[in-house]
Amino acid sequence: MESECISPLENSSGNHLSVQVPLKFPFIIGVAGGTASGKTTVCDKIISQLHDQRVVLVNQDAFYRSLSNEQLEKVHEYNFDHPDAFDTELLLSCMKTLRHGRAVSIPNYDFKSHKSTEPSRLVNPSDVIILEGILVLQDFHVRDLMNMKIFVDTDSDLRLARRIQRDTVKRGRNIENVLDQYAKFVKPSFEEFILPSKKHADVIIPRGADNDVAIDLIVQHIRTKLGQHDLCKIYPNIFVIHSTFQIRGMHTLVRDTKTTKHDFVFYADRLIRLVVEHGLGHLPFTEKQIITPTGSVYTGVVFCKRLCGVSVIRSGESMENALRACCKGIKIGKILIHGEGKKGRQVCQCNQLNVVRFTQIFTYLNLVFFQSLQLIYEKLPSDIASRHVLLLDPVLASGNSAVKAISVLLGKGVAESNIIFLNLIAAPEGIHAVCQKFPRLKIVTSEIDASLNKDMRVIPGMGEFGDRYFGTG
Repeated sequence: MESECISPLENSSGNHLSVQVPLKFPFIIGVAGGTASGKTTVCDKIISQLHDQRVVLVNQDAFYRSLSNEQLEKVHEYNFDHPDAFDTELLLSCMKTLRHGRAVSIPNYDFKSHKSTEPSRLVNPSDVIILEGILVLQDFHVRDLMNMKIFVDTDSDLRLARRIQRDTVKRGRNIENVLDQYAKFVKPSFEEFILPSKKHADVIIPRGADNDVAIDLIVQHIRTKLGQHDLCKIYPNIFVIHSTFQIRGMHTLVRDTKTTKHDFVFYADRLIRLVVEHGLGHLPFTEKQIITPTGSVYTGVVFCKRLCGVSVIRSGESMENALRACCKGIKIGKILIHGEGKKGRQVCQCNQLNVVRFTQIFTYLNLVFFQSLQLIYEKLPSDIASRHVLLLDPVLASGNSAVKAISVLLGKGVAESNIIFLNLIAAPEGIHAVCQKFPRLKIVTSEIDASLNKDMRVIPGMGEFGDRYFGTG
């Protein structure tokens, strides 16, 4: 949403801060597919399984343009499966209104009279908005609003049988007209407009509503996204890479205790590469025009070249290869920190407290534990003060070692705003510790986990990362 609310927090010195907290956008799902493919049934199943969330269904059919008297006289010659049959501008306007947390009136289209009728349907903003229709993935402006895009892929013969039943029973048409319309308009439009939009889908559901496994996986993914920690709203310097089923699959493998070392390293490396590339996208850049081999002018960008990596030994060293693969010849420094882990165990007791109270207690405990940490070794580029630094550590747990490492960098003259901290997973406690003390650096991670347990391990986590990666457990 465009408006923001203010959340009071305290910084490390005890002073109150006003943090701008953006309100949450709804999770928008687009469900497309051929006529009578089972889209509505798929949507109903998703809604029934998300019973603990506010979910609203918007049908593209509601945005059919009302037919003029002249068009009604030749209604059997009208192509209802063509993009021009829909008022896409109105659809887009209504979806943007809902996305910004405001209620909207949706047209009520009557399929017998082929006109929008009164009263219109009032739709309130919700946690999840499902937009369903044959062409919802066809227009890129509409697609850009979606967090997830689904295509329901059902056999054409089955779709035709369902359409005959629907149009004769619910819409008062005879079989001859249905078959004539199918041959003239429905099938050609499917092949020209609907089927090509399948390539834009994040998820393709074969067999439609009969595919319970696919629907269950989709619901699980939606629940994960809806449960994403609210820390992203509190701290604007946290960036979680966009979750996809590929990323969720890799997380499933690296978190599984049964995964072999070989597979753990392979999939951890893939995740690390994604995090590194996302982190590089936060570097400053300047525009640059170049000439392509065709003699054309291309306006691109050039990123900052004053860059180095710093790994927190030893887990952070697992991220060095990915950084070298992305940045040829990059300098990489190292920091080794040692500390007593037991003194920080009380921190996890704050996990269920509200954010303000959590911050007050965490700040005190963090200062106590921070004093027990020792810098054992550091080897950094001599000119690091003039560089942007990618700090590497796959797991951000309590944040105490991270705070110490960042303090070392600041002591070497590195600007706080020039530090990008890269993790695979981060615990809320660690995010609080780092962001409260260093609000100007950036944290890039692939997932925010639930909490720390009494042993200061991230939950659900992925175990001792260094031991699993280097095979020393």
